[in-house]
Amino acid sequence: MSKIYVIHENHAWVEPLREAFVTQAIPFEEWFIDGGTMDLDAEPPDGVFYNRMSASSHTRGHRFAPEQTSVLLAWLEGHGRRVVNGSRALRLEVSKAAQYVALNAHGIKTPRTVAVAGRAVGNGAVRSVGAGPIMLKPTRGGKGAGVRRFDTAGELEAFVESDAFEPSLDGITLLQEHVTSPGSYITRVEFIGGKYFYAVRVETEGSFELCPADPCAAGDSADARAREPRFTIVDTVDADLIRDYRAFFAANDVQIGAAEFITDAAGRAYTYDVNTNTNYNSAAEADAGRYGMEEIARFLGRELALVR
Repeated sequence: MSKIYVIHENHAWVEPLREAFVTQAIPFEEWFIDGGTMDLDAEPPDGVFYNRMSASSHTRGHRFAPEQTSVLLAWLEGHGRRVVNGSRALRLEVSKAAQYVALNAHGIKTPRTVAVAGRAVGNGAVRSVGAGPIMLKPTRGGKGAGVRRFDTAGELEAFVESDAFEPSLDGITLLQEHVTSPGSYITRVEFIGGKYFYAVRVETEGSFELCPADPCAAGDSADARAREPRFTIVDTVDADLIRDYRAFFAANDVQIGAAEFITDAAGRAYTYDVNTNTNYNSAAEADAGRYGMEEIARFLGRELALVR
């Protein structure tokens, strides 16, 4: 019997999707990616394959899970299987540099960015992204890991030359202009089945850790939990930007994903992250009565009906 196969490396993030599949009586199976072997001469099973591999897999001890998933997706696509968020989507997930190139190609504004190999952070590279503040981020990170802000070029260069500096997993680090916003929030725009689903306003609280999934907030302090909601579903995103995102995702084989942007004092939106392993915040969804994982299950169920 054909079913949906969920490709992932994080059981906690899949729990709400499991519940949605069970509620909607949709057959599914999980493929947990962490080592093992793959017979490339074998025939894949029939069904729909949903790729949820994450750029942050290395933070959970699954260093080579994205590379293994890349081979897996090539195998599935080579046999003509229906893959949701295929190889091109995975490439964006694991490379912010690839994200910015692809976004710029679609006329979507991004912060000024320079890619640096190793510790090659010189005055020329720093000056090209502006006078400061300057952001330093790994091109493959996830969950805000490794993202730092420096007020001056001197602070940045001293950090890169210190023992505290950790190169990105692929050896490429990004220098990026810091977009100054009048508000302490960013906006994340969610798409499911290639269609706009909703946008969520995320209060940054001075942190680069903006993961909306409930497990990400498990370690928050009582004071943090008592404050105003950090995630709020809104519908105030410019229609032209939504249109541009929709075209961008379609061109890059992303059926389920999110784009994050920040707005400067002049109202200009800068898109700084694309996520093809999207998660949702349960409290925000309960307040709005809109549930992302339920919609994903419905979308995948419709896709499964087409391949049976």
